[in-house]
Amino acid sequence: MKSFSEQEIKDTLQNWKEIISKYQQPDTKKAIIQISNSFGPFFLLWILMYFSLSWSYWITIGLAFVNAFFLVRIFIIQHDCGHQSFLKSKKWNNSIGFICSFFSSIPYKYWAKVHNHHHGHNGILETKHRDIGDIKFLTVDEYVKLPKWRKLAYRIFRMPVFLFGFVPFIYLAVSNRYAFINMKSWKKIKSSQIINNLSLAAMYLSLCWLLGWKQFLMIQLPIIFIFSIIAFWFFYVQHQHEETYKQWQENWDFLMASIQGATYYKLPKLFQWLTGNIGFHHIHHLSSLIPNYQLEKCFKENPILNKYVTTITFSESLSCIHNKLWDQKEQRMISFKEYRRYYKAS
Repeated sequence: MKSFSEQEIKDTLQNWKEIISKYQQPDTKKAIIQISNSFGPFFLLWILMYFSLSWSYWITIGLAFVNAFFLVRIFIIQHDCGHQSFLKSKKWNNSIGFICSFFSSIPYKYWAKVHNHHHGHNGILETKHRDIGDIKFLTVDEYVKLPKWRKLAYRIFRMPVFLFGFVPFIYLAVSNRYAFINMKSWKKIKSSQIINNLSLAAMYLSLCWLLGWKQFLMIQLPIIFIFSIIAFWFFYVQHQHEETYKQWQENWDFLMASIQGATYYKLPKLFQWLTGNIGFHHIHHLSSLIPNYQLEKCFKENPILNKYVTTITFSESLSCIHNKLWDQKEQRMISFKEYRRYYKAS
């Protein structure tokens, strides 16, 4: 990617707030259509998975893979409701977002609080902000100072099979069940998390009693597992690509963090639709008030917003698995191989 100066980006995009303002209006008709074409296929596929248990479990797993993408669409609705962008009414946003959480198994208000913090602090290197709503990473300087056993632990954590195989499920099963973030202003959010978790547990127990615990879990767990991997992968690619933006708070800038700290994940039309347009992530970070169904329109009508963003295709995104450490000198993510070459030898 061509290197642009921060000042050039700020000068060119000085009127970015004016550009995006007209896309921030929710459209009830589009929202209802999205609810229909997300929940409808999800229910139909779930029922088909139930019947497929008597045919072949491989068919069930195949259907789970497809249904996981419709769960992504449901989660994008929950995500937008958490930003209060899906519908005009706060009451309806919160009601629909809460209902979506029973499908995604992600507590609605608690996750929204964490995610909104991420939006306001994306790319800030101070750990009090970095560790909220982002996938854990270390700077080169931080990694150098670690004892050997902690370096080993970090290397294991950043292994693709662990980071994208085990961590997403741990995130759903543990991180979203207990509020590990200790901030005084988050007490009410912790209470809502407990209510959400108890409600989810009650629904799961009811469905286990109604359908049989084995049948229910053989259907639901693969969907949730695959969904968590997809969601985790997207978040990783969109914020830990090689030429991302990371700065200490005193030098941090919101516009730069949005335009260069997020990617345009260019996907085939079908997968763009299945993932609720979240690939237009730089525009989403410029304004979380733009509903997902308006992101593509904003992208197409304002090419100036896309001039400085890192565009990445699926095949190109696979190389992101090598990004392990943030190099403050190079201002980019580097691999452990590059770390050994540039730093360990010296």
